[in-house]
Amino acid sequence: MKKITVVSGCYNEEDNLEELLRRVWAVAAKFPAYEWNCLIIDNCSTDRSPEILRRLAAGDPRLKVILNARNFGHIRSPYHGILSAPGDAVIFLASDLQDPPELIEQFIPLWAQGWKAVAAVKNESKESPLFFLVRKIYYKLVARLSDVDLLLNFTGFGLYDRALVEHLRASEDPYPYLRGQISEIGYPVARVPFVQPRRARGFTKNNLYTLFDIAMLGFTNHTKVPLRLATMVGFLMALFCFGVSAGYFIYKLLNWDSFSLGTAPVVVGLFFIGSVQLFFIGVLGEYIGAIHTKVTKRPLVVERERLNF
Repeated sequence: MKKITVVSGCYNEEDNLEELLRRVWAVAAKFPAYEWNCLIIDNCSTDRSPEILRRLAAGDPRLKVILNARNFGHIRSPYHGILSAPGDAVIFLASDLQDPPELIEQFIPLWAQGWKAVAAVKNESKESPLFFLVRKIYYKLVARLSDVDLLLNFTGFGLYDRALVEHLRASEDPYPYLRGQISEIGYPVARVPFVQPRRARGFTKNNLYTLFDIAMLGFTNHTKVPLRLATMVGFLMALFCFGVSAGYFIYKLLNWDSFSLGTAPVVVGLFFIGSVQLFFIGVLGEYIGAIHTKVTKRPLVVERERLNF
């Protein structure tokens, strides 16, 4: 009997945990030929989530729980859960129920057919139209610049075969971009489209910083285009500045007594060039920060406790 583990990251989701498990077990009951487990990794929640997980785990040995020693962020904690999951396949979904557990019913037949990866692709969403549009533009931009064929509108919700999970483990990436890693490994990916529902309870834990963090991670992990763009823009700016300087010099020679340079072009030029330099210094800093994260080799998370392992 093959084993499947459903993994979900949790941070302050006390209102959604019981319904999440109810819906997961309802799907599992439709596939009795498999042995099912659920692993929830709690990222040091400050609400009643740990208490609820302890109670649920005490009543159901199929539920496995990892309680982190502190909040290790929205990237490292779920990834550690995936690597810690037992079984022949791992299904990852968010605990806020915006990844519908019922979609798992479509994952299992595709996995049985031999697909190593099944990705749930949200082609539509009931969230803010502007927010969804920005996400789509970002996915297309990263995919266009990336060195590999990245999945569009894929948040990580999907099924991963044990062989793929072992490749993830072997990479030993301390700050992974899961969506990009799936493409980097190279297994063919089955796509399952769905409409992302609006969050029913609680509040999203994403903010401007976390979204920017994910966006920069996608760029730094999968493309060198920004660095090369900085080189090309610097070269073009140097040519432009040289041409402007030569033009002013020649015009001054021809109109020595009447032409006055003035301060406006100097001020505008300095601020423009300075802003371009700061922008690309920031881009360079993102890549240096990514290198620093990898060479320090910190653990993904430090666990405080495990339940039902």
